[in-house]
Amino acid sequence: MRGILASSIGVTCAAALALPLAPPATAAAARTAPTADAATRAAVTAQPDVPGSTQSLPLRTLTHDRASGAAVLGLAPRAVRHFSLLGVVWDDPAAELHGRVQVRTRAAGGAWTGWQDVETHYADHGADPGSAEAASDRVRGATAPLWVGESDGVEIRVQPEPGDHGADDSPAVPPSGLRLELVDPGSAAPPAGDAVVEAVDDAADDLAGGAAGGAADEVAGGAVDEAGDGPRTGVMSAAATAASAANDGLAPLGATEIPALTGEQTRQELLTLRGSELTEQQRAKPYIGPRPAIVTRRGWGADESLREKQFVYTGKVKAAFVHHTASGNNYSCSQSPSLIRGFYRYHVRSLGWRDIGYNFLIDKCGRIHEGRAGGVAKPVKGAHTFGFNTNTTGIAVIGSYGSTKPPSSAVKAIARLTAWKLGLHGMNPRAKTYLKSGGGNLYRKGMKVRLNVISGHRDGFNTACPGGKLYRKLGTARSTAARYQGR
Repeated sequence: MRGILASSIGVTCAAALALPLAPPATAAAARTAPTADAATRAAVTAQPDVPGSTQSLPLRTLTHDRASGAAVLGLAPRAVRHFSLLGVVWDDPAAELHGRVQVRTRAAGGAWTGWQDVETHYADHGADPGSAEAASDRVRGATAPLWVGESDGVEIRVQPEPGDHGADDSPAVPPSGLRLELVDPGSAAPPAGDAVVEAVDDAADDLAGGAAGGAADEVAGGAVDEAGDGPRTGVMSAAATAASAANDGLAPLGATEIPALTGEQTRQELLTLRGSELTEQQRAKPYIGPRPAIVTRRGWGADESLREKQFVYTGKVKAAFVHHTASGNNYSCSQSPSLIRGFYRYHVRSLGWRDIGYNFLIDKCGRIHEGRAGGVAKPVKGAHTFGFNTNTTGIAVIGSYGSTKPPSSAVKAIARLTAWKLGLHGMNPRAKTYLKSGGGNLYRKGMKVRLNVISGHRDGFNTACPGGKLYRKLGTARSTAARYQGR
């Protein structure tokens, strides 16, 4: 999600950094540490949260760039507790990191990887300006999260971007309080395997095309249980109960998945959910796509104690914004719940948001997951498109799709989800609608903007999200969603 106006694409280090491989040092567990010894003691004695944990390591000066003399921040190679996702945060959410962030990690008990770039622009995500969520003193600036898989070692360097960021044409000054966040997403019930995910995807496609629901429901419900992702036992917390109860009428309390419905079942459900709001013509012929199967928060293992307790709703869902997570494509579909738990913890604990920012997440096998809590059929207000979170829903495809073509299963899932979600509010996926801007770098606050009912993130903010390859597939998603609605 690199911002186009402030892009650092193409920036290269002015000189190679000769960083010796120092003996591994134990990482700090605390967010701040007065001394290195204190940080080491904290890491040794701290017990990770259950499930998951976050290690927060302040970045320090490693060396100076030979050409500009600017400080290069980072951390020398070191051993740390196990983690799978990382990102860099800083104190001021309005500040930008102008520079190149590179990391390399060590696979748990294995070898070091090569250097990887971390997407530095993430301000285009988040709550709308002036909202209570955005005004919280917990909110921080951040890079996009990067999924690296289970690792136990890390090295990072932040190279300042040269250019006219200062009065004397000096390199950009990095934001204060730079810290590396290492996220362990924790474990949850075993997720469905890739083959099962594909079977569910195929079944949902059959439903969308009007196939009878019996056999497809058997695949969508039974196959997942065979993979070990059946109903969990034990007492649910009050927060977990509330999150699950928000989907009352769609699935039983504690369900790990909201099952797919046939077209007729979905139309009957629409009359139950919103019948009193529909016109006579809408009741006679509602345009809505069959409800797809959706993995619940309980299904992907959300620790409901992390988020704020209350749910926040907007009005009518008039549009859907499509994103990518910019977290890389090196994951299997069976790992999707772990990635989502990582995003969730990063958004809440590291960035200070009230909950995960997206309303829905789709993996590369087309599996749809519930995002921000409050009920998948309800107009939950997310933090996904800075300035346009009101009257919209945010859908993120897990991965990076600037130069990588999105899988057809993911594009179909966008169409299935929007055909249903937008259909609940009578919206035509091929149409345009007016949204009121909450402020941003494209549209001033209060401006009424005409946008596609299915838009890409870049339509509301000057950003590369959802990646050029995915953005070019939105036309297909619009026409397919309209067909699923019967238009």
